[in-house]
Amino acid sequence: MHNLNEYLPFWDKLNTQEQKLLSDNCKTVNYKKGSHVYSANEECLGVLVVLSGSLRTYILSDEGREVTLYNLHENDVCILSASCVLSQITFDVFVDAREDCKLLLISPLAFSTVMNNNVYAENFMLRTAAERFSDTMWAMQQILFMGFDKRLAIYLLDEMSRTNSNVIRATHSDIAKEIGSAREVVSRMLKSFSEDGAVVLNRGTVEICDKKFLQNLVKD
Repeated sequence: MHNLNEYLPFWDKLNTQEQKLLSDNCKTVNYKKGSHVYSANEECLGVLVVLSGSLRTYILSDEGREVTLYNLHENDVCILSASCVLSQITFDVFVDAREDCKLLLISPLAFSTVMNNNVYAENFMLRTAAERFSDTMWAMQQILFMGFDKRLAIYLLDEMSRTNSNVIRATHSDIAKEIGSAREVVSRMLKSFSEDGAVVLNRGTVEICDKKFLQNLVKD
């Protein structure tokens, strides 16, 4: 039996039968970095809980351009992989493993049964959907209204804070996918940051040397 009480804040509001239904219908799954996890064109996967690693949720244009909506990290819950549970989710979205991942997968049928009979579970799903919508709107705001230098600076600072390291382990292509741009554009801007002494570029890494420089870019 998995310790779902650690990840589902409404667990104590479930009766014994509902708790057993969820516990009996979940399993641990693993994905390597870069692996495809889910897309809206596939069968409803279920509710995912990130035990370790991180997931990237993105949309894909007809031309193949990827735009990251948000990332999910340890203890976060992915509901877009359970579009059959929330019928309001009608747009095509993709989920990939951003790092090596260990996930807890809860059956969509089991979760739907509980959600339809327990208002606390339903409220959790709707609140989580609202939070992800807010994350998506923030991503769109950056793409539509921010200069690319500021967007790149925000990404580097966020990754520095998340990993607690000034060395960002990502290729220029990885970064381009994260912030919805082209690799060539990322490379040019990173080169400019490097010439300003803000970063040092190495194969597969970006070392932040002048955090204040990036912070000032974000403030401007």
